[in-house]
Amino acid sequence: MKEKAHRSTILLPVFIPAVVIILLLVIGTISAPELAGEAFASSLAWITQTFGWFYMLSVALFLMFIVAVAASGWGNIKLGPDHAEPQYSFPEWFAMLFSAGYGVALLYFGVAEPVLHYAAPPAGAPETVDSAKQAMQIAFFHWGFHIWAIYGLVGLVLAYFAFRQGLPLSIRSALYPLIGDKIYGPIGHAVDVFAILGTLFGIATTLGLSVTQINAGLHFLSADIPIDISVQISTIAIVTAAATVSVLAGMDKGVKRLSILNMVLAIALMSTVFIFGETVHILESFLQNTGSYLSGIVERTFNLQAYSRSDWIGNWTLFIFGWTIAWAPFVGMFIAKISRGRTIRQFVVGVMLVPTMFTFLWFSVFGDTALNAIMNEGVTTLISDVQDNEAIALFKLYDLLPWSSVLSGLTVILIITFFVTSSDSGSLVIDSLASGGNEHSPMWQRIFWAMLEGTVAAVLLLAGGLNALQTMTIISALPFAIIMLVAAAGLWRALIIEGHRTDSLQAHTLNKNNKRSSQWQSRLAAMVDYPSKDKVHTFIEETVIEAMNDVQAELHSREWDAEVEFDNSLGRAYLTVKRHHHMDFIYDIRMTEHLVPGFSYAELRAEDDESEKYYRAEVFLRRGGQAYDIYGYEKHSIVKDILDQFENYLHFLDNTPGQLPWQMDAHDEMLNKPKP
Repeated sequence: MKEKAHRSTILLPVFIPAVVIILLLVIGTISAPELAGEAFASSLAWITQTFGWFYMLSVALFLMFIVAVAASGWGNIKLGPDHAEPQYSFPEWFAMLFSAGYGVALLYFGVAEPVLHYAAPPAGAPETVDSAKQAMQIAFFHWGFHIWAIYGLVGLVLAYFAFRQGLPLSIRSALYPLIGDKIYGPIGHAVDVFAILGTLFGIATTLGLSVTQINAGLHFLSADIPIDISVQISTIAIVTAAATVSVLAGMDKGVKRLSILNMVLAIALMSTVFIFGETVHILESFLQNTGSYLSGIVERTFNLQAYSRSDWIGNWTLFIFGWTIAWAPFVGMFIAKISRGRTIRQFVVGVMLVPTMFTFLWFSVFGDTALNAIMNEGVTTLISDVQDNEAIALFKLYDLLPWSSVLSGLTVILIITFFVTSSDSGSLVIDSLASGGNEHSPMWQRIFWAMLEGTVAAVLLLAGGLNALQTMTIISALPFAIIMLVAAAGLWRALIIEGHRTDSLQAHTLNKNNKRSSQWQSRLAAMVDYPSKDKVHTFIEETVIEAMNDVQAELHSREWDAEVEFDNSLGRAYLTVKRHHHMDFIYDIRMTEHLVPGFSYAELRAEDDESEKYYRAEVFLRRGGQAYDIYGYEKHSIVKDILDQFENYLHFLDNTPGQLPWQMDAHDEMLNKPKP
């Protein structure tokens, strides 16, 4: 067991290219930081001028696609088997989503972005009422539905294919409906390499923003601490070490607990500013700016400043959208990991609507409070302070409020915990990508990625500060935007086939039911009998297994690969029929526990607590529980039920255009031997 815990799960065709590219960048940047800085600047200008339209169009398509899927009949499909339940409560889910997705961005840009847009708007006169309105609408646009559509699309694709279809939890799985087994070859490896690079540079950008703001906060609290690169590099080293400790704790103990702490601190800070700021003005601006955002969302989505070329769109909109796309493999996979059991509609509404409304409220509380201080209270020095150093913006706002030192101290703590949750959850995701979707890797691998993230962030800060981080983010986002468009097409095709399967099986089952006679005695017995655990266990172990063995023997005689297994501890029996290049047929009988209903006769109950429970032998298929009990069936009736479900399965394969050849053992096969 100890040997297994240390055994590497690394997929070398993914790990080696990703690490080589990262190390070449690190070595080249350290060798010639000035030359690297110039290269980053010219690359950024070329990317934004040449591919700015592509970024904007892609983000618009992501938003339209995910809304359309949620609003359609597919919105009722669960991300997992039909009987699956969410692993985390909604508050826990949102807390982890908030911490991983954009907590650092809100702290960094919540005050700085509205103030900077007010002082230098992309169009119109600066420092006017119109520029104030424009500043808030731009901030809403940058951090509203669009970025959550990017995160949500990647998370939805991964959760659907991993939990609904049994493929590895890896970006490559999204391409399976389009390229089939080629995802296990060079194409799939390349997709995961791009996902690792995008994730790592996205995390490095976030860490870079975090340390500059931590440095600004510490300097604000104590003038003895200077704002310089050495303090920032030291901060990266210290907090990366803290992130490594959190990685060791794992998802539930590490990420979840820190995420809940983040939410509590963030809400406390926002509530304090809301109460001590212009409360009525904040509420009014929140409503007005939300309306303006909704009314102008189409125009802003497709506004590329085609008739007034400037660096503004590259420095702001394209950077934020590019950063989000680069960050999407990490956040999307992280959201997918914590969203098993939710329906597609629940997922989309939870991922898009709730965080967006929280974001709008955050910018209204912090951004409008800052603008109100500048416009109505004469605190114009806030503009120059923010222009000189964006990272200091939030702390300068606290200077205008009571308890500024307490608020600043709490903010520094919150930035650090956001830093830690971003780093450790990012390490978990990158490690999973580098392992072909394996979620149970040895601890040293996750520590390796956590340390590498800190190293890359430190090196890019040395090479050119935040501009270098910004450049690498936008560059790494370009190939992944293409991958996301292809993944959306794959999901669309898969959902069409899933809808066809449901309609086909329902119609076929109805026709069969009209032709066959029901076992009414068995059905009546199941309705009025409340069997004990031992009775149901014996029934499954003997009668069900015997029926499954008969079916297995007949399939073997016809050269079909079938196997029967029984889990004695759980009282579970299942028959698996394997078909090459198609998802397996699984007929699963599980012993389930229930409370005896209150309407049952009193003489059926004994005095001890155990008799208050009864057990059922329920049928489960790949798509989940079928909500019927076969306890009391004779062997030939169980065989008939197996054949009925198997006939449905074959009917689906025979009548589904563009069949999807998913295999449950594909992941193990990928890890253990190369695909031909």
